[in-house]
Amino acid sequence: MPEKRYTKSNLPEKICAACGRPFAWRKKWERDWDNVKTCSERCKGDLRRKNRGG
Repeated sequence: MPEKRYTKSNLPEKICAACGRPFAWRKKWERDWDNVKTCSERCKGDLRRKNRGG
């Protein structure tokens, strides 16, 4: 099965669950793209704090 190849002009995007801004695919997320929900570690922490109720 051929692996997916992305060019800069053809990167998939998602909306960050914490800040609501769009972010593009990154090489480091290649294997886990379906599970990526936030654009950064900071947003990931903000989302955890928000979900915890703090």
